[in-house]
Amino acid sequence: MGSFSMWHWLIVLAIVLLLFGRGKIPELMGDVAKGIKSFKKGMSDDETDTAATGKSVDHKADETK
Repeated sequence: MGSFSMWHWLIVLAIVLLLFGRGKIPELMGDVAKGIKSFKKGMSDDETDTAATGKSVDHKADETK
């Protein structure tokens, strides 16, 4: 159960390329990058909306004991 040799990594790479093909991996990574950009844009839009309106939601604990 030691570390993997170079031959192990080459075999894994060959299997991945056979399963996904040459064009699928860059396409998949591009989709991931678009998702991350959309998420960051959405987060920054929420921050600017809150800063522009000056409204925020504050939680106050009920003291009805």
